[in-house]
Amino acid sequence: MATNAILSEEEAAMKATPKRTAKRTAAQVMDRRWQAVLDRDSSLDGAFVFGVSSTGIFCRPSCPAKRPRRENVSFFDHFLQAEQAGYRACLRCRPKAVDGNPQSALVRAMCRFIEQHIIDQSTEDRLTLSLLAKEFRRSSFHLQRTFKSVLGVSPKAYMDACRLRQVKQNLQAGHSVTTALHAAGYGSSSRLYERTATQLGMTPEKYRRGAVAAVVRYTIASSPLGRMLIAATDKGICSIQFANSDRQLQQGLIREFPFAVRRRDDATMAQWRVSLTSLMEGREANPSLPLDIRATAFQRRVWEALQKIPRGETRSYSAVAKKIGMPKATRAVARACATNPVAVAIPCHRVVRQDGELGGYRWGLERKEQLLKLERQP
Repeated sequence: MATNAILSEEEAAMKATPKRTAKRTAAQVMDRRWQAVLDRDSSLDGAFVFGVSSTGIFCRPSCPAKRPRRENVSFFDHFLQAEQAGYRACLRCRPKAVDGNPQSALVRAMCRFIEQHIIDQSTEDRLTLSLLAKEFRRSSFHLQRTFKSVLGVSPKAYMDACRLRQVKQNLQAGHSVTTALHAAGYGSSSRLYERTATQLGMTPEKYRRGAVAAVVRYTIASSPLGRMLIAATDKGICSIQFANSDRQLQQGLIREFPFAVRRRDDATMAQWRVSLTSLMEGREANPSLPLDIRATAFQRRVWEALQKIPRGETRSYSAVAKKIGMPKATRAVARACATNPVAVAIPCHRVVRQDGELGGYRWGLERKEQLLKLERQP
């Protein structure tokens, strides 16, 4: 059976059944996909990809690599969704080479067109939705809807993300801020500073100087959820992670900040460790935790919505999607939760499935369940 036909059957079944049956069908789809991963089923290559949170890699079902743990796996209908969530394509199975969905093929072509033209500064004000509609011979409304349904963000937000990525690459290469901004298609330094300062977590000049030698201080300590790592720049906390060993935590920090100078500093960060522990145990309702995190426009909207969920309560992924004004972006919301870099501070553990089941959690379902129990205690 063709892979796009398989997806169509899954989607048709979910739409054709009542809500309760649809919930069971959704769980069955996830079970089928996980079984396909275990079986290395090549017939489903192109039907979906799976991302592994512990490695940051996404693969096709038939990937020959060692099978990951189920709690570390997230499924994506399109590889573009996996990339938007921050995963990188596996170099062994090359999942981007297989695509069985015509919608994702259109969006992929749009993404490549944007990436090829965004760095031309003469197109900065002319690379618009209307230009894309003309180029791909679709209506602007159709392109906007298709793009957002696949990636969860608008073409405009994707353009901004492409420019920012180009700026970061040029700054990391040691180019001057002026060279970096013009190479990325910004017309003026003021526009660069306005649009990127918050996303970079610092000014472009400071990012350039510190891209290779930025200092990230961290501490590792015990917590109610096991070993915990807290890392911070001079502006605030940039990472909160949990693992079973200090070695796993240190490896995770290296993957997240490969260019930084990482310095352990237990004494300086002791207060933040105490505040986080108090927050988890319910002894401090709203500790002051300055954050220094980078995010896409969509991720930022999701994370801000999560911070408004009261302690002891949960929301479904679909409820969060409706809250941010994108009711069809349930899967994209799940991906944003999976890529949250600061556990607990941004309470992605308070988001569950529509049927009340826990869903996934980057740091393991046992920790998610334990966190929710702690928060529900009087």
